Amino acid sequence: MDRETRLKRLRFRAWHRGTKEADLLIGGFFDAHHAGWSDAEVTLFEALLEEQDVDIMAWALGTQPTPVRFAGPVMAALKNVTYVPIAE
Repeated sequence: MDRETRLKRLRFRAWHRGTKEADLLIGGFFDAHHAGWSDAEVTLFEALLEEQDVDIMAWALGTQPTPVRFAGPVMAALKNVTYVPIAE
């Protein structure tokens, strides 16, 4: 599948997690960062989306240690939650 189609599918999956909190965290992260990802980072994000939302959110918020397989620049960016829009 070409990169554009792959990213469209990932965007859908990132924004349709099952809870509004996970949608904002994971979908917002995707929107803010996907344009600069390498193919390896896209593959890593695909693998991350296979994990449970509660785990992803715990890793992003630092309440649980990040598994070694996800450690690196993508997770470091996910932990910087400034990309989550906050309604005033």
